[in-house]
Amino acid sequence: MAKDSGGSKVWTLMSMVSVLGAATVSKKVLTTGWKKATGKTPPQNPADPDVAVREAVAWAAVSGALIGLARMFAARRAAGYYQKSTGHLPPGLGHGEDEDQGFTP
Repeated sequence: MAKDSGGSKVWTLMSMVSVLGAATVSKKVLTTGWKKATGKTPPQNPADPDVAVREAVAWAAVSGALIGLARMFAARRAAGYYQKSTGHLPPGLGHGEDEDQGFTP
């Protein structure tokens, strides 16, 4: 049982670091791309009434999709590395394990 707990802690740390790194890198890429595409900096707060609704919606949709995809790919890579290192999938990601609980780093 203690061995499982250690693996769970390692997996939690691995997934957290990879997901945060992916989110940071994707936000930098997104900000640079937004500046090149629009000539403006992205809205700091899309809920601000001074930000045009069209711009706020575009920023929310693009940033949400890109950051979500980056996090998913980072989590998949971390799970693959964990599996190669330990010989099994991370806790909660096994086939048939916890089918009703999704992975949310």
